[in-house]
Amino acid sequence: MSKTQNSVGRAGSALQQRVDSFGRTVVEMDRTSLLFAVVQLLLILGAFASFLIQSPWAMTLLYAFLLVTGIGWARRQELTAKLLTFEMTALTLSTLGLIAFFLFLEALPALREMGLGHVLSPFGSNQWSVSQGQFSLVPMILGTLVTTAVAILIAAPFGVAGALFISEIAPDWLREITKPAVELLAGIPSIVYGFIGFTIINKYVSNLFSITPGGAMFTIGIVIGFMALPTVVSVAEDALSAVPDAMKDGSVAMGATDWQTMKSVSIPTAFSGVSAAVLLGVGRAIGETMAATVMISHSRRMLEPTVYNVFDSTETLTTLIASGYGTAPPESTYMSALFVAGVLLLVIVTGLGIVSQLIQQRMQRKLRGGQ
Repeated sequence: MSKTQNSVGRAGSALQQRVDSFGRTVVEMDRTSLLFAVVQLLLILGAFASFLIQSPWAMTLLYAFLLVTGIGWARRQELTAKLLTFEMTALTLSTLGLIAFFLFLEALPALREMGLGHVLSPFGSNQWSVSQGQFSLVPMILGTLVTTAVAILIAAPFGVAGALFISEIAPDWLREITKPAVELLAGIPSIVYGFIGFTIINKYVSNLFSITPGGAMFTIGIVIGFMALPTVVSVAEDALSAVPDAMKDGSVAMGATDWQTMKSVSIPTAFSGVSAAVLLGVGRAIGETMAATVMISHSRRMLEPTVYNVFDSTETLTTLIASGYGTAPPESTYMSALFVAGVLLLVIVTGLGIVSQLIQQRMQRKLRGGQ
């Protein structure tokens, strides 16, 4: 049997087990419990639907759901807990699907009026001008790519080095201090990073390279890179810590130094997880808004004199949405073009998340002895 068939077989077995478990739960319920379960499900569905259509009955149905859930929790706690986990998971997936549907629906008018080629093609006018009805996203896509590239050039090497230090080099007492401190960086509001970048880093880079102050892509990329560091360090450290100690001990027993063990055993074994950490850092950099909004010049044009000039300034997709949604007239092509930018961001970040998950699954199979 091929590897694909084995994977499909395992997935089918797991799904069958969950269906059987749910079936046993339904069979074991008495009539009163089944009635509570049905009422609970109908109430949460009704509250969710009422919220979507902005009905005044939404809060009433929500309060009724909480009341029925409380009664069910007192009568059969285990069954109520199972139903709650199922309902919350279903609501989460439904919310994600509705968000994606809403973004695509709102983006359709701009795509119909101008065409996908005009909005995304680099061979057109590449101009964003509200007065002329030109809404090309190419300059913003380029700005996003440039800032993300600079950010990853900072976050990837520093993040992997920090993960190696925490996982392989630091003593236990220092590890207990360093890892929470690194993760605490993720809790600092992005506006604080942006303010520091605008007042300190931007001025320093401008003086160092003799460029005009005004939110160069290079400066924004530096700030976003440091914001992505906690994500890269945390995920990469988890991947390195998952490498079996027997592999490291065997390398040391063969006469390898600690550095040789890290270079030849730890990093290659955890490479999939480290790659996933870098991809998650890329997603963090692409989706950053507030820090870039504070620092950027909002010029909405192609970088000059060349398309890869990191010391010039333009918009990114996120800053375009943040700065434009308050001024764009409702139901206008301008507003619809902003939704096109949102769709593009959603597709990019979703793709990165899927690739990251596939890489992590590959690492887990490798650690279990698979291929």
